[in-house]
Amino acid sequence: MASDFWSDNRKAQALMQQLNSLREEVTTWEGIAAQLTDLQGLAQLLEEEPDEEMQAEVAQSLQPIEAQIEKLQFALMLSGEHDERDAIVSIHAGSGGVDAQDWAEMLLRMYLRWAEQHRFKTEIFDYSEGEEAGIKSVTVEITGRYAYGYLRSEAGTHRLIRLSPFDAAHRRQTSFAKVEVIPDVESSIDIVIRPEDIEVDTYRATGAGGQHVNKTDSAVRMRHIPSGIVVTCQNERSQIQNREVALKLLKARLYEQEIKKQEAETARLKGEHISPDFGAQIRTVTVHPYSIVKDHRTNHETGNTDGYLSGDVDPFIYAYLQEQAGGVEISE
Repeated sequence: MASDFWSDNRKAQALMQQLNSLREEVTTWEGIAAQLTDLQGLAQLLEEEPDEEMQAEVAQSLQPIEAQIEKLQFALMLSGEHDERDAIVSIHAGSGGVDAQDWAEMLLRMYLRWAEQHRFKTEIFDYSEGEEAGIKSVTVEITGRYAYGYLRSEAGTHRLIRLSPFDAAHRRQTSFAKVEVIPDVESSIDIVIRPEDIEVDTYRATGAGGQHVNKTDSAVRMRHIPSGIVVTCQNERSQIQNREVALKLLKARLYEQEIKKQEAETARLKGEHISPDFGAQIRTVTVHPYSIVKDHRTNHETGNTDGYLSGDVDPFIYAYLQEQAGGVEISE
């Protein structure tokens, strides 16, 4: 290890995290290889001395291994420039009033549970709660190898259809929330932000209580004057740390803006038409009058709405990846 390795603590931590992820991946494949070797030995014995009960056990033992290999194979499709990076996910309540704010909070909880299942780390950078229930918006960083590659499939408008718990008449309500997903590109993209191009305001953090509330003006709102982009961070940390995080978010959004400009110019030169992605839902969750979750891009669906809202998003992510790769449909 180089003597100056820890001189840049953030970069060093990122490299150590990548190293640990690679070690974990190697360990996983080595474990699979060891299991297959053991099963191959049993299979050879069963050829010499057939035993139906033992054959059934061997076949049953292969099922979780096949499922694990199938899951690892999906990582091979994540070959985009930033697929391997961490993800910055923002959720905004759309039309639907209080129900939409509640729906935004449900999505936050779903993605936090999904991240936990994948052993990804999460950190909430900004949290704006609703007046009556739910949240108006939230920004959370999800840290783990391929976090962005998986979660980029979730960007778009999500719709919820249910009987409103906030309506005295308990009428059916349709709510919308927008999910934005961008890669954490701070360490790889040279985005120059001049100090004179930034306006910084500080204010007292507000939120759901506990860790989201601060008694000092530690929250930071940062505005990039040339682009008009505004980012905020009001975590339970010092103002200096919040400035660092806000600058990181601003850098990511400026990068996203540059990528969109390049894509728009490429499409213009090719004569392609770019359709706006606002207002068209990518996925609908219906809990009344029946239970179903359907992705409108891949037509993948499930009747297990409870499982989906508890973080079981992988089948939809995999279906999207296969659709992008021209693969076959996934079975649950």
